[in-house]
Amino acid sequence: MEPLSAPDFHAPAIMLSGPVDYAMYQNFRSQLDNAPQQGLVVVELSTLGGDPEVARIMGEDFRFHIDLAPDRRIVFLGKAAIYSAGTTFLSFFARPNRYLTRGARLMIHERKLTKTINLDGPLTTLVANVEATLNEIKASIEIQNEGFRHLIQGSQVTIEEVLEKAPSNWYLEAQEAKALGLVEDVI
Repeated sequence: MEPLSAPDFHAPAIMLSGPVDYAMYQNFRSQLDNAPQQGLVVVELSTLGGDPEVARIMGEDFRFHIDLAPDRRIVFLGKAAIYSAGTTFLSFFARPNRYLTRGARLMIHERKLTKTINLDGPLTTLVANVEATLNEIKASIEIQNEGFRHLIQGSQVTIEEVLEKAPSNWYLEAQEAKALGLVEDVI
């Protein structure tokens, strides 16, 4: 794939900003359904984060649409802030299709969970309740790490490095993300 330059990004077909939530998803789907079926399609995003599962849904929709329209190239343009769920969405794009604007920041962190376990009842049901929560945590870690592996594929970043830095929110400036091979270029 040929590298792109600033003029290629002058008219994004899909422009998203704000929290990654179901409202953004509906907006994304509408714009994706109306995007050209051939040529370059730019997806522009700026977000402080949101629901990682919505980001994964958007990523899977994007992947499905690539298979439906192989004559188009869908590229990501991150502007200003691409935090949390925004970085999850970015991970669905192949590295040659990832771009950031000057001064943009990526933020990578672990998924978070807030949950209260109420232990009240027969002992056997308490074990099942605790095991269900533990299974939820393990599955979430597996999904999170799968996304981390997609994000770093083809870069100089190791999974160990991500797992070390993600718990305390790892912020990367655009040029640093490029130097590490997480994005193709900064425009």
